[in-house]
Amino acid sequence: MILVSGGAGYVGSVLVKELLALGEEVRVVDTLWFGSPFAPHDRLDLVDGDLRSPSPAWLDGIDSIVHLSGLSNDPTADFAPELNSEANVYATKQLAQLAAARAARESKAIRYLFASTCSVYYAPTTTDEANVTVMTEEMPIAPTANYSKTKRLAEVELLRIADQQPLFVPVMLRKGTIFGLSPRMRFDLVVNVFTLHAWRHKLLTVHGHGEAWRPLLHIRDAVDAYIHLLNAPEEKIRGEAFNVVHKNYRVLELAHWVTEVIEQKYGVDVRVRRDRSGNAGARSYFVSGDKIARELGFSADRGVTDAVTAMWDALERGDFGPEPEGDPRFFNIRWLKETLFAGVGA
Repeated sequence: MILVSGGAGYVGSVLVKELLALGEEVRVVDTLWFGSPFAPHDRLDLVDGDLRSPSPAWLDGIDSIVHLSGLSNDPTADFAPELNSEANVYATKQLAQLAAARAARESKAIRYLFASTCSVYYAPTTTDEANVTVMTEEMPIAPTANYSKTKRLAEVELLRIADQQPLFVPVMLRKGTIFGLSPRMRFDLVVNVFTLHAWRHKLLTVHGHGEAWRPLLHIRDAVDAYIHLLNAPEEKIRGEAFNVVHKNYRVLELAHWVTEVIEQKYGVDVRVRRDRSGNAGARSYFVSGDKIARELGFSADRGVTDAVTAMWDALERGDFGPEPEGDPRFFNIRWLKETLFAGVGA
């Protein structure tokens, strides 16, 4: 059985359905803050639980863990730094310790796939110029933003636990910014929000200089990467970090590409506007995905075009309601403020 923490989330809801389609037994542990996207299934065990207080029973019968749970972007991490630390570091450590203890008790290896991020490579620079250094897994990293810092601290904790227990098999997937359709949809990710704004306003706004680099990854490629790592030889992945990236785009280039896809496919004219006020968009990192291709034979091949058209078609069908831009469920920070933190500071 495979445990997927945060399995009702943006990536998890796609991954779990794929694992079930492959015949796997899956246990999902999720706070269900956004509800459940799953229909009842005889091989799905859905647990409403908080990873900050994990139960050893959640690991009964588990061979592998895909740990997706946690806060997932800079705005939520900056808004709720204490929750960010608890969810992204403490909960990761707690679950890993339970897994390591079970592995030792049962004399059976348990692999632990950790959802890290390419943003661990970003650190502030003294200029507004885009950073064109190609970042690889071997480079030293010292992120300073709340979100990426907790992801790196969690990686360090996993490696420390692995040093103490040889049957604990952690692997870190440093994913690019994900895009594409999901049963638990998000419109607070760059390609997704560009598509939404193109559909709703026929206008995309690029904040800042627009020259910053972003590594991108289709959600289906993210899912395929997890499945690939679940089946990869243990000796090739234990204690390793792998960047998972399709392509690096400059933000302004990405905006124009989204408009071109829409204009060619639907004949809709979408404008791009640049807002140079402030320093928005200065965060920049260019990431190589060569290691996972070279060592494990995996490549992320899906591009932006199919994802944009799939999202546009879903918007046209009304899959997200008549006004998705105004629905906080599709925006993590807005939903967090209106649910967990409703009334705080009022």
